[in-house]
Parts: sequence; structure tokens; C-alpha cells
Amino acid sequence: MQKKHLARQLKILVNYVLGPSLFIALAYIIYRKVQTQPDLPQKIEILKGSFSAKNTWKIISLLSLLCMNWGIEARKWQLLMRPVEKVNFLTAIKAILSGLALSLFLPNGFGEYPGRALYMKEGNRLRSVALNVAGSMAQLIVTLVAGTASLIYLKNFSWGKAEPVEGLSVLWLNGIISMIILGTLVLLVTYFRLSWLTRLTEKIPFMQRYKYLIENVEALHWKELTRILSLSFIRFIVFAVQYIVVLRMFEVKISTVDAFCTTSVLFLFLAILPTIPFADIGIRGEAGRQLFGMVMPDAFGIIVTIAVIWFVNLIIPSAAGSLFLLGIKLFKKGDKQNNKAL
Repeated sequence: MQKKHLARQLKILVNYVLGPSLFIALAYIIYRKVQTQPDLPQKIEILKGSFSAKNTWKIISLLSLLCMNWGIEARKWQLLMRPVEKVNFLTAIKAILSGLALSLFLPNGFGEYPGRALYMKEGNRLRSVALNVAGSMAQLIVTLVAGTASLIYLKNFSWGKAEPVEGLSVLWLNGIISMIILGTLVLLVTYFRLSWLTRLTEKIPFMQRYKYLIENVEALHWKELTRILSLSFIRFIVFAVQYIVVLRMFEVKISTVDAFCTTSVLFLFLAILPTIPFADIGIRGEAGRQLFGMVMPDAFGIIVTIAVIWFVNLIIPSAAGSLFLLGIKLFKKGDKQNNKAL
């Protein structure tokens, strides 16, 4: 009886206290972030002018690309979960946005894993984590490949003889490019040999009891892995196009090729550097200012562009995700068979 009472209290705490608390915390942090922006009145006036009737199609394009961005990620997650559990697309959307909301408080999106796992049946939540890692690997591979190729292009054609970033010589840059290429090749081979990697892991004695957590990764055939990689590439393109649309909205004078390549390098930088999404707006702004500053002087336009993308792609979906978390039931009746498997 006492255990049942404690379980009931824990259920109330998680489902009816932590969910609303997370939403309140998100709303407060969003408010503080907006209020502490420097030159806020000036930025508001610029934003008002940009979000006018003449830019209607750009605004619609930006919001459409937002839906495509997270819709593609939801489809990826839905495909990845097939070896464990069939998930409908609406549930996948909720899982992706809820994971995004939790990831705002943890570095490099680690909060996505528990946030998404909440939408799986109780016995499958831990099993889903390894499959999520495969999806993250695919997106990272695309970011590394596109970012490195763009870095080479900018170094040879757009930056000229200037140093790309203050204190970073061309020699150091070449060394960094070489290390990234090597790391990308290793990651790519590992990605398409996940089944081999899981079998190797299973041979480790203390991993035997956790075998069930990774065994479903072996079910991912190279065709499925290629499909996930293709979706990751399309999502990368969508994300980059979002930047180009907003740059055009704020009339930032930069060629489309330079804009795409510089954005790709920015993604590369953010993928490598450990950051917390709610805290990295300053890092994004400074990195973007330096990178875009190599091809055009409009620092203010760049910072505002990055702020808008940050708000549209992270804050709005995260706010929706926090609302979905309000309806999460961590403790569900049934699933006895899954619980026994644990």
C-alpha cells in the first residue's frame, strides 16, 4: 500500500507539477531574453519594417520552412523507431517538439533523448535512445560534410588572404579542416557499421545485461540508414534556406552562394562547440558576426538574422513542446509485457 501511495504521489508530481513548472520557466526565460537584448527599441523598429506587406511571401516561406524543418525531423524519428514501436506522425511531432523543449536546458541537445522517449511505451523508452543516437549521427555527418566543403570554398574563393577568424591562421585552419575530414570519415564508417558496432559492444562482459538497449540498432539496414541520411541532408538544406530568406528580408547584401556556405560553416561551428540552446544566442551572434563579416560588413543585419532564426526555429517550437509536455503521462496502465522486459 505504501509503495502504491508513493507511486501515486510521484505520478502527480511528474504529470501535474513538473510539466507546468517547465512551461512557466520557459515563458519566463523567453521574456528575460527579449528584455535584455541591447538596443531593443531600435531592433523592434527594424523588425517592424521588415515584417511588412512587401515581405509577406518571405514570412510565409520562413514559417513554411519551419514546419518542414521539424516535420522532416519527426519523419526521421518515426522511421528510426520502427524496430521498437510503430509511432504515428502526430505523436512523432509531439515527441520532437517536447524533446526540443527539454534540450534548451542541456548542452548539445542531450535533452532531446528523454523528451522523445516519453512518447514511447514504458518498456521501450530506454530502447529508443540508441536509435535516436543513430539519427543524431546522420545529422552530424551531413553538417560536417557540408560545413567542411563550405569552409574549403570560402577559404579559397571568398576570404582571400585574410584570416577567417581573429587569431586563427590559415595553417591552423588547414589543420582543423584535415581533422574534421578524418573525423567525418570515421563517423561515416561507424554509421553504416552500426550493427557491427553493437555486436562488438555485446561482447563486453558488463554490457550483457544492457544488451536489450542496443539490439534494435542491428535492425537498421543500410537502406534505412541511407534514407535517414537523405532526410538529414534535406533538413540541412531547409535550415540553410531559412537563413537566406531572413537575410533577404533584412536586405543584407551577400551573394546566395556565400550566404549558404557561411551558414553551413556556422552550423559546423555550433555542432562542434558544446552549447546550451537557451544560452548560446550570444555565441551564435558573435560567431555569425565574425564569419559573415569576412564577406560583408553588415554586422547588425547578421545579428538580427541569427536572433530571428533562433527565435523561430527554437523558441516557438519549444514553447509548443512545453505545452505538449503538460499532457504527458509518464506512468501508464498496461504495458506489463514491456515492463517485464526491463
